[in-house]
Amino acid sequence: MSDIAGAQTGTITTKVPARLDRLPWSRWHWMIVIGLGTVWILDGLEVTVVGSIAGRLSEEGSGLAISPAQVTGIAAALYVAGACSGALFFGWLTDRFGRKKLFLITLAVYLGATALTAVSFSAWWFFLFRFLTGFGIGGEYAAINSAIDELIPSKYRGRVDLIINGSFWLGAMAGALLSVLALNTDIFPKDLGWRLTFALGVVLGLVILLVRRNVPESPRWLFIHGRNEEAEGLVAAAERQVEAEKGEPLPEPESSITIKQRHSIGFVLIGKTLFRAYPKRAVLGLSLFIGQAFLYNAITFGFGTILVTFFDVPTGSTGYYFTVIAFGNFLGPLLLGRLFDTVGRKPMIAGTYIVSGVLLFLTAWFFNNGWLSASTMTACWCVVLFFASAGASSAYLTVSEIFPMETRAMAIAFFYAIGTAAGGISGPLLFAGLTESGVVGDTVLAFCVGASLMVAAGLVALFFAVAAERKPLEEIATPLSAQAAADSTILPRAAAN
Repeated sequence: MSDIAGAQTGTITTKVPARLDRLPWSRWHWMIVIGLGTVWILDGLEVTVVGSIAGRLSEEGSGLAISPAQVTGIAAALYVAGACSGALFFGWLTDRFGRKKLFLITLAVYLGATALTAVSFSAWWFFLFRFLTGFGIGGEYAAINSAIDELIPSKYRGRVDLIINGSFWLGAMAGALLSVLALNTDIFPKDLGWRLTFALGVVLGLVILLVRRNVPESPRWLFIHGRNEEAEGLVAAAERQVEAEKGEPLPEPESSITIKQRHSIGFVLIGKTLFRAYPKRAVLGLSLFIGQAFLYNAITFGFGTILVTFFDVPTGSTGYYFTVIAFGNFLGPLLLGRLFDTVGRKPMIAGTYIVSGVLLFLTAWFFNNGWLSASTMTACWCVVLFFASAGASSAYLTVSEIFPMETRAMAIAFFYAIGTAAGGISGPLLFAGLTESGVVGDTVLAFCVGASLMVAAGLVALFFAVAAERKPLEEIATPLSAQAAADSTILPRAAAN
């Protein structure tokens, strides 16, 4: 054995994954969900608030010399660039140094950057800390998704992951309503209300940080990296807590796995794993992320402009319509999430993508024929996004569980960065002119582009999606560190998938 950075490495056989997967749902799991999952609410709050306060920031007396185009253009692009680079940077660190260390660091980066955004005194300061806020949030996606999927039992993994990712829209609802209150000059001065919206994000983040300190490191990550005694101790503590809560002993774990421990995985091996060992899964991940990115941009990027231009909705009232749309987005993962664990991944992923795309085509047809009002257009968007939100959330679940554990955070980061870049850079460039032209046909074209890519991604899922429901992560994709052993019941990896 070798001793590097305080960890002993060698070849071990462990039942830690099976012990975690056979745990019944308990208060221990709720602590994980609350501590890790609530960050998506912050992300939704951030994105929505900035879009809502763009007009106020540019007004005289706001305390910041900046134009609306700079807020929705430069600042938004920098936030996206920060999220993409943060996901890749922290994703690599998460696989190398652990889930817990990084999900504490990324939240700290978010908190600091958001607090400093609130005290912005010039445009360059605002731009810098929007980038750093995105940098922290992007890192959260990689660190949190990998930790959640490695700690939640396999029978609940799909629904929990979907609902947590879907909670972004609770933050979006809160951001839309908060902006209405904070921008009311009868309550707050022009130069204070917008700052308080960012300050609220800091307060919520501090509360999450206090809870998150109690969330354990992933035992799966620990035993892979030579810290098997810590992994055994964490799982044993969780088992004692669950047995005390349920009042009955736990069943014996059914399987074990033998692995050769290692301290780190190089980028070359990660790349080979994603694209050589699992080429079909890589295509699936790219398709899912790009499809949902373009569908969402086709609708949400220009929804306010569409309502104002075609339905004469007052600018100050668009936030209420967005709140309704955001609620529909949250209901999708909440109500459909369980089916991803029972009906199965492949039919539900393909189904939600294809159905949402077809419904957006139908919405475009209704709109082109002049059959919609502001209310019925919003209702159509709600139905489309009810299915699309479940599908989009399943993209994060998919890339988290279909690649080996040593590459999990980096895989999430890579596909998230590609999808976010496509949606945050290519999407606005494509859809801005279409939705702002005032021509019905241009907006119809924007809808059809988003719908086409969503349907295409669903068709890819029909052929390439993996039946991962209720299966241990180690069975879906055997760890790179795993070695064949006579007593291991984990199935070997299918290199062609």
